[in-house]
Amino acid sequence: MRAGLTISEPEVLMTERLITHLRHVDLAVSNYAEQRNFYLDTWGLSEVATDGNLSYMAAEGSPEPFVVRLREADDKRIDLISLGAADRAAVDRLASLLGSANVQLVTEPRDLTTYGGGYGFRFFDGDGRTLEVCCEVEEHEAREIEPMEAIPRSLSHVVINSADPESTVAWYMQHLGMAISDQLTMPGMGDLMWFLRCSPWHHTFAVVRGPHASLHHLSFEMRGVEENMMATGRVMRAGIERIWGPGKHKAGDNMFNYFIDPAGNTMEYTTELELVDEATWVPHKYPIVEPMVADQWGTANPMGPDIAQKSHNDPDRGLYVPPPV
Repeated sequence: MRAGLTISEPEVLMTERLITHLRHVDLAVSNYAEQRNFYLDTWGLSEVATDGNLSYMAAEGSPEPFVVRLREADDKRIDLISLGAADRAAVDRLASLLGSANVQLVTEPRDLTTYGGGYGFRFFDGDGRTLEVCCEVEEHEAREIEPMEAIPRSLSHVVINSADPESTVAWYMQHLGMAISDQLTMPGMGDLMWFLRCSPWHHTFAVVRGPHASLHHLSFEMRGVEENMMATGRVMRAGIERIWGPGKHKAGDNMFNYFIDPAGNTMEYTTELELVDEATWVPHKYPIVEPMVADQWGTANPMGPDIAQKSHNDPDRGLYVPPPV
């Protein structure tokens, strides 16, 4: 593990939390046209802007200007994970704290010129992913998702793979003030997955033990169970592989359906992620081999090595390399 970062240290959690929520996740792919069509025509996002080889895509129920940015590139990677802050004072304070802790800043706080604007800065996390924290973005005109409307309401959470997850989790706790909601364990492997929150939502972020740093999955919140299943049917009829679901997790108490998109990334439709009382919540350690932990309903195909391997994804080619945009 990286020196000085262990989850057991009591000082690992910052005394103040300056991030508020997940804004968007930006992906680079080589099959840009195919992937763009998938997100728009099959997955249910709406394109709100384009700029050369960039596509900005919103979820109709979310005020975020976009929730996914797609970029055409030779290397498949996570370009950026963007997080919200309350105001400029919070952005500036976090930049100062990270700089004092020797976290490598990619940019200083500044007015942002990409779609949606705002004020923020970029930096590398402990594994080399590029993160952004920003405020004052131009809001998308969100609307209420109607009954039987099978499109994502919002971006729910992002999950990453790490070859050293204990250090990755400790980094996010120490530097971004995230807290552990629950963990999954695996016999013979120990701790397998950590669910992290930056608000009362059970998790905004999660870390999975894997062979390399990569995207594990992106999750999109659906209006309800029926809308989740209708969207699932649309994606399956389009020939996209569903690898797991339908079911309901124990950790987070949310419904799930997982797919492999045309670029090989795992995408999830989820419904009704749990809200927790942060003042009283006590984290649990759930063994993933117990059937009620993986799927409370018992309706999903059994979790096995084949599913886990597909979500290991390709190694992220963007570590310690800021995206060009």
